[in-house]
Amino acid sequence: MKSIVCEDYSALSESILRATEPVILKGLVKAWPLVQHSQSSIVDSANYLRRFYNDKPVFAMVADAKEKGRFFYNEDLTGFNFARQQMNFRDLLDALIADEPSQRKGLYVGSTSVDQILPGLRDAQNDIPQLSDKPLVSIWVGNQSRIAAHYDVTDNVACVAAGKRRFTLFGPEQLDNLYIGPLDFTPAGQPASLVDFHQPDFIRFPKFKTALEHALVAELEAGDGIFIPSMWWHHVEALSDFNILVNYWWRQVPNYVGVPSDALNHAMLAIKSLPLEQREAWRHLFDYYVFRPAEQDHIPAHARGMLDAIDENSARKLRAVLLNKLNR
Repeated sequence: MKSIVCEDYSALSESILRATEPVILKGLVKAWPLVQHSQSSIVDSANYLRRFYNDKPVFAMVADAKEKGRFFYNEDLTGFNFARQQMNFRDLLDALIADEPSQRKGLYVGSTSVDQILPGLRDAQNDIPQLSDKPLVSIWVGNQSRIAAHYDVTDNVACVAAGKRRFTLFGPEQLDNLYIGPLDFTPAGQPASLVDFHQPDFIRFPKFKTALEHALVAELEAGDGIFIPSMWWHHVEALSDFNILVNYWWRQVPNYVGVPSDALNHAMLAIKSLPLEQREAWRHLFDYYVFRPAEQDHIPAHARGMLDAIDENSARKLRAVLLNKLNR
């Protein structure tokens, strides 16, 4: 994997933020006060976070010690091997500090808006100027954990603020080799690989060997970041007793552009059950109009409608058409 040493924020160039493969960003946020406090001690790092906490509850995932930090399904995929628990963030920090390794439960707060629970943290020089306008900036805090390989629709810059993390990444083309679980019943919102990366069952998941041949592995320390392009699968391990990660999510299109997963859900409803020949016909239509859109010069410009580039007005019209049809 390509590695870039970032001496200052200017190194986080537009070319990096539009890269089509992951990029390690060594030392990207090493100057953050949050990172500096984490270098002192766990207590110092936790106390620094407490300064900004506004007492809004957070939702933690709690797993028995026997799960060894793996937040996942239960054995028969009828539920999960962890419980979701609402708690005060200060209590969570206290629990992480007092944790005894021999009796350690998996404790993990993920994908929580920084601005919602820690207002002022980013203003205290814990931010990346080039990404300060991104709509989703989240914090992840916990002890040792393993999150199954999944993708995000958005691009992602993830910054290790405390502890160490290991990212194992796969390109979108490895989908078939990762043995993805249910689409509508997931541990954390996104479809996830069913393979245990620590103990892969190659009899049940033989093609996972091929996925591993194409895997990219990045081990990051506090102060490091990583750019993960949209739709890249990533398995994330928090390796330390106390870990903090801050990440930025964004899309490279305006907000009025629809979310692709909505189109996938609609296609499951409308196309998946059609006879093979009809599905193939629709595949040609999707290629022609969506995936490799053909020029429509044979239609006068004023009459192209949705065949033209989508703007805010045409997006509004398309949504109205869809809502009208779906509500019948």
